[in-house]
Amino acid sequence: MRIPVFNDLFDAGTRFVERAGDLVTGGILEQDVRLGVTGLRRAGKTVFVTALVDNLLKAGRLPFLDVVSSGRFQAARLRPQPDPDVPRFDVERYLAALTGPEPHWPEPTRGIGQLRLSLRYRPNAVIKRTLQPVATLNLDIVDYPGEWLLDLPLLRQSFAEWSTLTLELAARPPRDELSAAWRGWLATVDPGAPAEEETARRGAALYTDYLHACRRSDNVLSLIQPGRFLEPGEWKDAPLLTFCPLPGEKRGRGSLWALMEERYEAYKAKVVRGFFSEHFARLDRQIVLIDVLGALNSGPAGMSDMKRALELSLEPFRHGSAGWLDWLFGTKIDRVLFAATKADHVASHQHNSLRHLLDRLVSDARSSIRFEGAQVDTMAIAALKCTETVVSEHEGRQLRCVRGVPIGRDRPTVLFPGEIPENADFPPGRDNPYKFMAFQPPDNLAHETRGLPHIRLDQALQFLLGDYLE
Repeated sequence: MRIPVFNDLFDAGTRFVERAGDLVTGGILEQDVRLGVTGLRRAGKTVFVTALVDNLLKAGRLPFLDVVSSGRFQAARLRPQPDPDVPRFDVERYLAALTGPEPHWPEPTRGIGQLRLSLRYRPNAVIKRTLQPVATLNLDIVDYPGEWLLDLPLLRQSFAEWSTLTLELAARPPRDELSAAWRGWLATVDPGAPAEEETARRGAALYTDYLHACRRSDNVLSLIQPGRFLEPGEWKDAPLLTFCPLPGEKRGRGSLWALMEERYEAYKAKVVRGFFSEHFARLDRQIVLIDVLGALNSGPAGMSDMKRALELSLEPFRHGSAGWLDWLFGTKIDRVLFAATKADHVASHQHNSLRHLLDRLVSDARSSIRFEGAQVDTMAIAALKCTETVVSEHEGRQLRCVRGVPIGRDRPTVLFPGEIPENADFPPGRDNPYKFMAFQPPDNLAHETRGLPHIRLDQALQFLLGDYLE
């Protein structure tokens, strides 16, 4: 039995022993670290992983990654991934899309992917250096949809609780229009009536259509549950994807309510717990990518939806509830980075404001959650830098603008993207003042030998991996 007063020392000692006991193979000290990469809608997850790998392979644009700036980094190479049943992240295809003769953004990945990158370096830590002058860090990158992370909180919600919250959300703009057909169907059914398979399938189909409409919406709606309704994969046509929220209270055995509740619980047990035990619980570090600028473009509804999604994304790291700990026990994620992407879409002096806005979006959830051993940080980044900050004169004023090729155009344009708001305020009775534009990939990357240009990708890597590379 562990004595409470020694818990912190015990945990620290355990981590020390685990790291000190890393496998030594072929004269080289080796460590493994699993980095989870996920993102809310349109955050640029595929580009982030591609740029991360390209920059570590070339190591020419990583001045704020200490192992590189100190001269201790030797080389990196792609290796066979450790999990043979997980699809490989096709980094070569995505890199070709970005660096080809007609650069374009690659298609987003829809399911889980994995890649192993081995980093060879000279240790700085005394213990490592004493054991071996050269060490290897095997970085396993696990890329998965943001909806899967947002599914984890379902594990602590009953069917009735989830139904109530989901129905309340669906009735508010802009979701009310998107969910009209499904909610209209709900008004015609009796949750207490005998269960009919055709009724369940019809409700699930309408609810799935609503979720797809949320994903397609220009309002950048981030909170989409359950995630596998959009990308069912091996669960396609399985009964555990044939349910939807229902109004009212719990009904008796054999009712439509009982059938929907049974399938909801099956989804949690088979799909959500499966993802947790097979992938999430094995992660060491986590980065969550967020398109804050896209949410600003979509107005108050988009910002509100994103705030709720970010609060839910912090739920898997919450401790203190016995029921929560029952399934969370064993999770070892000790650093989480929330990154506002596409920082290159605004002038460089606005990057701190972008980060501060993200800070405010997660502050309520972070302050209400007790983190045990996990460090959480925020950052404004661009995995692929597509613009330059320039100064332009307009009506006697000097404005800091961005120069790049906007989507849909064929030549560089100087644009004033506007200012990041202090508190994401939207003036009442006026059109949304925020219209940040998207840009095409640069057309000069084919012969780039230093790694794809970026903003603070090296600082993100330092936070996520710097201690492993000491």
